[in-house]
Amino acid sequence: MKKNKSKWIHIIIIVLGIIWVSIPIFHSNLWFDEAYSVGMANHTFGEIWNIGGHDVHPVLYYWILHIINLLFGNQIMVYRIFSAICVAILGILGYTHIRKDFGDKTGMFFSFLVFFFPINLVYAGELRMYTLAMLLVTLMAIYAYRIYKRKEEKNIKNWILFAIFSLASAYSHYYALVAAGIINLLLLISLVIDAKEKKQFTCGLKAFILSAVVQIVLYIPWIMYLLLQVSQVSNGFWIGISFPGTIIEFFTFQFTGNLGDTTYVSNILAGIFGIIICVYMIYLYAKNKKESNEENKKKERNPALLAIGVYGLVILAVCLASLIIWRPVIYARYMLCVTGLFLFFLADTMAKMGNQKWNILIGTLCIAISIVIMINLVQSNYDVSNQAPLEYIKENIQEGDVILNGNEGSGFVIGANYPEHTHYFWDQAVWNVEEAYKAFGTDMHTVYNLDDFKDFTGRVWIINANNYAICDYVLENFENAELLEKKEFKTKYKNFEYTFALVQFGDVT
Repeated sequence: MKKNKSKWIHIIIIVLGIIWVSIPIFHSNLWFDEAYSVGMANHTFGEIWNIGGHDVHPVLYYWILHIINLLFGNQIMVYRIFSAICVAILGILGYTHIRKDFGDKTGMFFSFLVFFFPINLVYAGELRMYTLAMLLVTLMAIYAYRIYKRKEEKNIKNWILFAIFSLASAYSHYYALVAAGIINLLLLISLVIDAKEKKQFTCGLKAFILSAVVQIVLYIPWIMYLLLQVSQVSNGFWIGISFPGTIIEFFTFQFTGNLGDTTYVSNILAGIFGIIICVYMIYLYAKNKKESNEENKKKERNPALLAIGVYGLVILAVCLASLIIWRPVIYARYMLCVTGLFLFFLADTMAKMGNQKWNILIGTLCIAISIVIMINLVQSNYDVSNQAPLEYIKENIQEGDVILNGNEGSGFVIGANYPEHTHYFWDQAVWNVEEAYKAFGTDMHTVYNLDDFKDFTGRVWIINANNYAICDYVLENFENAELLEKKEFKTKYKNFEYTFALVQFGDVT
């Protein structure tokens, strides 16, 4: 009876959790990175592969979006729902996998944290690859641990699923690739130790070698693009880093999703929340140190420590990579790829060592902060101001009009809705993204000056973020340019700003 009650409570948590993370996602707003995802979804698999090679991420997510595009059309809301589905599946794993492998309480806590940990609420509807990577890395880790625990068993299914999720992780994000490499390495070490103790070449070691060969062979086609992207990063990359600012931002992001100018809850509150959880975890392990030592003597590894160990090693690896290429590649948002491991660490520790009152306090804090963030998200995502720039351009754009963007994201957000129009990107800062920005359409032209418009005749929409600098430049330097209209908008979604300038080049007749 008690076990059945626990199962029903777990199911209720999952149902309520899915409803909860779905509340703020039903909108068609975009910011620059999401517009890039939409642009990629409109290309063929081959085009995505080639264009993605000049981006900073692998292509699995874009391929999945293209499949969704083929099934449902270019529907922004459907793309967004896919991200939420990844979170839903991750939460369900608490019932189907975590509960089975690590106990009812761990499984229940895991599902609860997946749905009610603040950062997941923020990114459940993000039209990017982060929730997919989080799901794939967690699945990879689950099957790696099953193999680790059952070395003596010849379970082909576990090995096949581990290899699939490991390879899929590598193709979803580079932080997920790092996680896959670390998990594969740790699994190899455990299998080598086991083989050494048994003084024989074990089946597990043979299976690992086969799995590793298959993964490497299937990833070789992308290695060329990986090396290309590394060289691009070494020549110049957009990520900046400062101390202690980056560390503080990194910390607060992991607990609430605050990043840069986008804050969903006070950074002070975010810091306090994170510190409470960290202190609680340290206290529990200090208190249970004796029991942990006894487990180590039995050669049983605490799965929670393994999870947080991988999480920490990913951070260490990207820090080392930053030093090697002498450019920062550590970015808080990218750690979402391994957030599933962090949540498992919290769940298993709270379930196995936690104090009931403190567990309730942590859960209450999660819900309280999530409510604050939910209010913020609903107000931001569903505000009427978000549709104003889209309605304006829809009412005024004409067939044959050209869209000109500067080094701001606003123009691309608008342009994602009009792939049939010719687009120009004036790369004033020389980002060298000509190939990558083909994601926004085959008729996207990256230019480093505006000479193409000297003899141009027609209407051009100059779209920028919060100024008319490009419009002013055009009017000052091109005698054939005449301003027809100006309009600016401020929206709630991501605090994006839009300035529209409609310019006529050449004679109207």
